[in-house]
Amino acid sequence: MQGIMTKTQKKRAFAPQYVSPKQLVLEGFETPFERALDKTNRWVVLSHLIPWDEICSLYYKSVKQSATGRPALNPRIVLGSLIIKHLCNLDDREAVDSISENVYMQYFLGYSSFTSEAPFDASLFVEFRKRLGIDAVNSMNEKIVELKAKLSSQSDTDNSSSEDQGEQPPNKGKIIFDATACPQDIAYPTDLNLLNDSREKSEQLIDLLYDSGLHQTKPRTYRKIARKRYLRTAQKKNKTRKEIRKAVRVQLAYLKRNLSSINILLDSYSSIPLKAQELKYLMVIQTLYNQQQQMYDAKTHSIEDRIVSIHQPHVRPIVRGKSQAKVEFGSKIHVSLIDGISFLDELSWDAFNEGGHLMAYVYKYFVRFGFYPKELLADKIYCTRENRASLKLLNIKLIAKPLGRPPAVSIHLSPGERNPIEGKFGQAKTGYGLNRIKARLRGTSETWIACIILVLNLVKLAGVALPCLIDKLMNSFSAKYSFVRLMKITDDYFSQLLYSSKLLNRNLV
Repeated sequence: MQGIMTKTQKKRAFAPQYVSPKQLVLEGFETPFERALDKTNRWVVLSHLIPWDEICSLYYKSVKQSATGRPALNPRIVLGSLIIKHLCNLDDREAVDSISENVYMQYFLGYSSFTSEAPFDASLFVEFRKRLGIDAVNSMNEKIVELKAKLSSQSDTDNSSSEDQGEQPPNKGKIIFDATACPQDIAYPTDLNLLNDSREKSEQLIDLLYDSGLHQTKPRTYRKIARKRYLRTAQKKNKTRKEIRKAVRVQLAYLKRNLSSINILLDSYSSIPLKAQELKYLMVIQTLYNQQQQMYDAKTHSIEDRIVSIHQPHVRPIVRGKSQAKVEFGSKIHVSLIDGISFLDELSWDAFNEGGHLMAYVYKYFVRFGFYPKELLADKIYCTRENRASLKLLNIKLIAKPLGRPPAVSIHLSPGERNPIEGKFGQAKTGYGLNRIKARLRGTSETWIACIILVLNLVKLAGVALPCLIDKLMNSFSAKYSFVRLMKITDDYFSQLLYSSKLLNRNLV
């Protein structure tokens, strides 16, 4: 019997200690693992692009380290695993399996040799997202984006030495503003389905709270009858408004009865016996009942801070006005696109008018770079008279649809000038899962979104860095090889570059 009930233990790979990539290594004395890898592979290129020392220090600041117990995971493994997960658009289990199977991914994480064992359990991804948070990921994104300025510094000259310290630096650069919604992975919410879910959860709470020693009889819930009444309407292919309203009224009555029974059971306890998660469900159900009752009485379907999921009560409806989905359920983000690099300016679970926050986004540009943008491209929602006047005072040229009738306007906005930021949103949603955020908690969902923005910038930086590596490769080989040999190496490099670029955006292949 003991042999049958033996518990199987998962074997994990040895977690290597963090080693700075800036540590000097003599040429020809690299490890066999490193010498056998292709230098043009996308994971090898990305591993040299990321300033691991800086972002690991940010990780240590945001995550508390314990002096006792098992040593913490290498921060490069933690951060690199999140990048791999979102870059390849994998779920948590598939990401761990891919790391244990791919030698280049393990090199990206800082391993000195290949191992077939999993680096950690897939459930730890949730803890990673909880501990990091959106602020830490955004700080890492700012550090990584500094590489873009270094890579492009060869073409841009710095004239700051000729400027007086007391004067404001001149405006430089072009910025594009836009906002989008990030839908959560939830079922489409209807009043009838939400009330049915709340009723079933209230029945579970009654089963937990009932104690035969404290209570004489268990409150009746009529769960079987309520279930049949719900299915009678929910399973109909075509439902009239009158049928839906009647079914909602019935479910409201059952839910009201269950909530009153829960309050009676709680009165018998000296302290609340429910756990934190169960108590949260109870509060959410009570709030949802009050909202649904108000909407039923007012014969409307909208209310302030409406709950659309009892499992994710922080999710709110975002009205977008798109043809395929006029209302999306999730968070709303505002992104600034600067020379192909994306910055997450704001993330909110409540709908907001991005036009009212325009000057706050412009000021964030000033904080990042020390000067205001020279040109700003934005949709018409930003182009209020107040915003136009504020931008004019800062000498910022607004490239947008001008005021006035078309015959009286001499300069028109080209329809394709704002395409880059729309393309970024499309790349993030179709390639990296921004259109379906699968995290359930509020904090982990925010970290999920910030990691996708980080991956967008890494892909952009890889495209900028690869031509620089080509020049470096040609300079290093020109003194050792003949011209024919050099052309063959370059041709092989471009072939690998084409293959790597396809892998960087697998959804387009």
